[in-house]
Amino acid sequence: MDRTETRPIELPPAIRGLNLFTTDRDLQRRLARRSPDLLPRFGERLAAFGAWVGDAVEAQADYTSRHAPPRLETHDGQGAPVGRVVLNAEYRACHAEAYRRGVVGLAYGPEPAPHLLSFVMGGVLSQADVSLHCPVTLTGAVAWVLDRLAPDPVRARWLPQLTRMDGQALTGGTWATELHGGTDVAATTTVAEPDGGAWRLTGLKWFTSNAGAGIALATARPRGAPDGARGLGCYLVPSALPDGTQNRLHVRRLKDKVGTCGLATGETVLDGAWAVEVAPPPHGLKAMLEALEYSRVHNAFGAAGLHRRALLESLAWTSHRRVGGTLLRETPMMRDALLDLAATQEASAALAFEAAEAFEAPGEDPVVEGWRRTAVALAKYWTAAEATAAAAQAVEIVGGNGYTEEWPTARLYRDALVTAVWEGPANVQALEFLRAAIGRLPGDQAFLGRVAGILDSAPESLQPVAARLRPVLESCRAAFVHLRARPEDGPRLARKLMHPAAELLAAALMLEEAAADLTAGDRRKALLAGRFAARLDPEGGIDLAEDPLHALFDDVIGQGACPA
Repeated sequence: MDRTETRPIELPPAIRGLNLFTTDRDLQRRLARRSPDLLPRFGERLAAFGAWVGDAVEAQADYTSRHAPPRLETHDGQGAPVGRVVLNAEYRACHAEAYRRGVVGLAYGPEPAPHLLSFVMGGVLSQADVSLHCPVTLTGAVAWVLDRLAPDPVRARWLPQLTRMDGQALTGGTWATELHGGTDVAATTTVAEPDGGAWRLTGLKWFTSNAGAGIALATARPRGAPDGARGLGCYLVPSALPDGTQNRLHVRRLKDKVGTCGLATGETVLDGAWAVEVAPPPHGLKAMLEALEYSRVHNAFGAAGLHRRALLESLAWTSHRRVGGTLLRETPMMRDALLDLAATQEASAALAFEAAEAFEAPGEDPVVEGWRRTAVALAKYWTAAEATAAAAQAVEIVGGNGYTEEWPTARLYRDALVTAVWEGPANVQALEFLRAAIGRLPGDQAFLGRVAGILDSAPESLQPVAARLRPVLESCRAAFVHLRARPEDGPRLARKLMHPAAELLAAALMLEEAAADLTAGDRRKALLAGRFAARLDPEGGIDLAEDPLHALFDDVIGQGACPA
């Protein structure tokens, strides 16, 4: 990335039309550090993607959410039930265009990009439309599982249909949730029966996002298989059969959701639906969990993207709104609010990147797997919580207008809520964190080593920030020791430990980035890292001193440069 541009970015009154990639210098710097080859290969493509998302996708998202959400066509002209999802033309066009631009397909082919590229594009997409990012995520999750776990004939037949970049790609779904509960997948009641070389699935999938998808992964239990997780298989269910006729499935109802109103989410009935096996029992649940883990990384990037949009809307409003002749962004309280939004957003983005890097790390070594699952659980939980809080803050900052559907902040807030629910809410992530950190996997040691390594290697000028984090690190260390000795306390303490652990990791990653930027002569990140670390300081009281960030506000908030 070209670091010669040091002037702060100035925002127009409205975000629509803004390039959501090129205006995010923090993202570009993080890409350059984390994946140095990615920007030279795909920088122009990302810039074009950011321009498209900020304009066409944003306009479509507003139109779809307010005026043309999905609807269900229950019967055909002859009165026969069809359960067909009808989407407006603008949504369909943007959905197809996302795949044409490579949001899934670039990670495959003869010269595949790292999946980090797909995650980054998902984060940009979420700044305009989570209702598009969700099906993109599901499609990517199905492709991920097929590429890694499916038998060769299944992979060869179906994976290219998901990864093609000609605008004709099939879109995906992951169907695990049933009426008895979303997290209790082991109690799946959908039945699979053999049909020659294929299978027939019968059951009800209760919460199928991207309803009407071209192809989906579904958990089911072969007749006669044992109860519980070991009896589950994982199957690929196309909406149309290989001969082009409709498969025996239909959407019986669309969910009336609080947010992501542009996304069709329904209840899908499998009435002897034709399917092919991806993973037989006892490996079916593991295959579905692979898809969910992929989606959780996307969720973290989507949450960080929503958070950034909340910051952008807040900045745009306060940069052009005057009260008593003074721009809102020039008032001390508003500057504090905006700086806090910026610090937590950059911490969220850093945490999402850490999860992506851990997720793609090669090997099945217990240390690698433990860190993968630990980092993903922490990122999924914390970024979602912060995105929801940031979206609510944006509504408050804009005020009355921000509470109306004519303003994007209302949609932003409603959509942000899904990031906490999708692919496991906080308690589910806490249990996953527990399994990864103190079970058979050494996630606790990987976590402690990662954070301690950052704190110990921080330059002398950042050691005061590191010192604020060390008590939290030692508190986490003591909790891990306790849980190793008394694992029966895990369900009681998992969430109490997960929150400070996630926040500590995010703060350490900010410190790591600050050290890199200081080497390049820029102390902007160091200032934000210090501000963010202050929220973890148990001894911190009300600071009555002048805030040095206020004097550098324009450069810090506008992602300019603050010479060291």
